[in-house]
Order: sequence, then C-alpha cells, then structure tokens
Amino acid sequence: MSIRENFSDADMDAWLNENRVTEIECLVPDLTGVARGKILPRAKFTQDRGMRIPEAVLGMTVTGNYPTANAAYDRAISATDRDMILRADPGSITTVPWAQDPTAQVIHDCYFSDGTLVDYAPRSVLRRVLKLYADRGWQAVVGPELEFYLTEKNIDPDLPLRAPVGRSGRAETSRQVYSIDAVNEFDPLFEDIYDYCALMNLDVDTLIHETGAGQMGINFQHGDALALADNLFYFKRTLREAALKHAMYATFMAKPMAGEPGSAMHVHQSVNDLATGRNIFTDADGASSQHFRHYIGGLQRYTPAAMAILAPYVNSYRRMVRHTAAPINVQWGIDNRTVGFRIPISGTGQRRVENRIIGADANPYLAMAVTLACGYLGMVDQIDPSPMVTGSAYDHDHELPQGLPQALEGLRREDRLRDILGERFIDVYTAIKELEHQEFMTVISPWEREHLLLHV
Repeated sequence: MSIRENFSDADMDAWLNENRVTEIECLVPDLTGVARGKILPRAKFTQDRGMRIPEAVLGMTVTGNYPTANAAYDRAISATDRDMILRADPGSITTVPWAQDPTAQVIHDCYFSDGTLVDYAPRSVLRRVLKLYADRGWQAVVGPELEFYLTEKNIDPDLPLRAPVGRSGRAETSRQVYSIDAVNEFDPLFEDIYDYCALMNLDVDTLIHETGAGQMGINFQHGDALALADNLFYFKRTLREAALKHAMYATFMAKPMAGEPGSAMHVHQSVNDLATGRNIFTDADGASSQHFRHYIGGLQRYTPAAMAILAPYVNSYRRMVRHTAAPINVQWGIDNRTVGFRIPISGTGQRRVENRIIGADANPYLAMAVTLACGYLGMVDQIDPSPMVTGSAYDHDHELPQGLPQALEGLRREDRLRDILGERFIDVYTAIKELEHQEFMTVISPWEREHLLLHV
C-alpha cells in the first residue's frame, strides 16, 4: 500500500491544488539512500514534461565521487553521461511539514529514453524482486523496525559524538532501555515527529528507547515492501529535519558511538498467497510449512553474500560484535534475540521471520530487495535450514563477513543474487562501494596516531 493508495496522475494534480502547493521536491533515492532530484515550482510540475537528471547521479559514492577506470562500471553507465527520464509515483506524494510555504515531495522512478526502468535504481531493484514473488502468486509482507541515535550537534568530525541534553538539562550517561521517562526527555522533538508523520501519512507504530545513550527505535505497521521502503526513506528525512529544529542531530550510522550498541533495521518478513491472502508460512493444520523452513534456509545460505548491501559501509561492521545485541552469524531460533533470524512468537496467521542482521545505515529499498531475494531463493530451490539454536548464538562461530572488502567479494561471486538483483546493479554497486573503501583507507584514525606514532 502506498502513502496514497491507487492515486492516479489526475488525483495527484487535484491533491496539489487542494493543498495549495506552491513548490514540489522531486526526489530520487540513490544507491546510498540519499534523496537526489530537483525542486520545481508548482506550475512547472507536469508528468508530460519528463523531468531529466544525469544517469550518473545513481552511480556516486556517499562522498559524491565516481569510479574511474573500472571496466564493469563503465559498461553499466554510459560514458556520455546521458539523461534519465523521471516520472512521479502519484501514490508517494505527500507534504513537507517542515517547509515554510506549502510544499510537496514525491518520489520518482527512473527510466531510460526507450521507456524501460533504469535497472540499477534502488526502486527498480526492489520492483524486480517483488515481480518474482507476484509471478509465483505470492506477496511479500514486511514490517521494519528502525533504530537511530539522537546526538548533540557535531560540526567537527574529528570529535566523538555525545548524547544530547534533554529537558532535564542533563545528557544520558546510563543505559535506559525501554525507559518511558528517558523518551519523555525529548517530548517536544517526538511530538513534532509524530505530527509530521501524521501529516505525511507515514504509518508509524510504537516508539521505544533502545539500549544506547540517546538511542531510540520506531516500528512501522507491516505491509507492502515498496510502500514501506518509501516510508523509511521519508522517515529518515523527517527525523533529521525534526532533530535539527530542536538543535540536535539524528543519525542512522550503524555504530556512531564507541562503547554503545549499534543501530539496526530489523525487518519482519512473511509471504501471503495473492489469491487467498493466506500466510504461506503456515499449513492448513496450523503447523509451520515447508515454505517457511525453506525461506529460513535461503536467508542462511545467501545472506553472507548479501552483506555488502545489508552492511554497506566500513562503519557497518563495527556493529557486528559478539554480545552487543547484533548478530554475528546466520543461526535461527524462536524468540531468540541473539540469532540472525529470529522467529517471534505469534499466531499462525502471523508467522514470520525477523532479519536482525540489517544495519540502520542500509538503503531500505536495497535491503528489502536482497533479504526478500534470499528467502525467495530458499523457497524456489527448497533449501533446508540448519538445526534451530536454543541457547545463545553468540557462542557459535562468526559466519558473516567482518569487513567491507570481504563482503564485496562475496557479493560479486554469488551468481544467484546477481541473476535476481541484476548484473548492472551488482557491477555499479560494487564499484561504488569499492571506491568508498579506498577513500576511507586514505584517512588516518586517532587510534593509529595514539598507538603507532611513537610505539612502533
């Protein structure tokens, strides 16, 4: 379900007129999850106009650089820096609540001049996976939980982040997991967030305080994967804007603070039969189905190769440490938060798998696409899972890549994921991430200066 279900172009125009919109932010999520695009006056916004931006906008690192002398990247993205044609998805249109003048924002899909979707655009990759489900009569259902940190403003990147000061005038120094009073420290901020989300039709559910100092988590109602990815994309923008209004930063870095837990994007996932709406993870007698077992088997088999998408930055792997509320392997278990794939206790119609490996820094479109692709391959190839873990999965070995170079090599080698996600997407994505890692390696860290400068 989109923000405005079954909206047509005509409905979108009527909505813009009704809300007296004077300006429109035309957005495209890039491979890092950053909002790119153009801002147009209302009079200039028409679908027939075919707004255009360069194809290479989707092929940038998080620092805004482009791979050079990379054969795979050069094959995927035109050397002539050709245009993409953008078309608004009417169902994604919503307000920009923090804008001073009546402003709308709408997510666009990217097309080549021949009318085909740009296949390595994040929304296109997710659509490709969802079509595989639909072709088999299935519908993927997801429910994301997103963690984040609130911090003091930090304008010097050489200085560590610190927890923000709440209404008491003090910053948190102790662990306040699930504390209501700790959340209430930031009531003015969260009141704005809920108001903004209501105005935008973002279907947010519960807000909790997580384990870290200034770490929060918010749940979304379950639903269609593309719509929920759009909601997460919008929510990240919304939270950052609301935090700035209150003289704070909000960050989705996987590990923003040393000594504090990292932030995840847990994604609950199940599969319904399109014809009946029945959860195919449950048999008629209420028992777990073979589809359910095979889905888990697919997640176990392919997630290690997908880690460069689920943990996309050097910083992402700082989160994946034993005994820190982050998985280190692909074990599974019932109501067990130490495993990579947790099976929550639920009614038979709500049987689902929670992927706890995904970082909060992951692009929501790509994270949804690849975790659903792993489960899909498990069902199609009938992959059996390993035995269920009943104790702590932290006692088991590491089974996931422990750094970005290793993760990128695994993604390049996995032909089954390449087939599903698209060859050009894999080539562009891995080239970008490889360049980001090279850029990181040019930076000398404080640890190196502290321990190596005078001691080696």
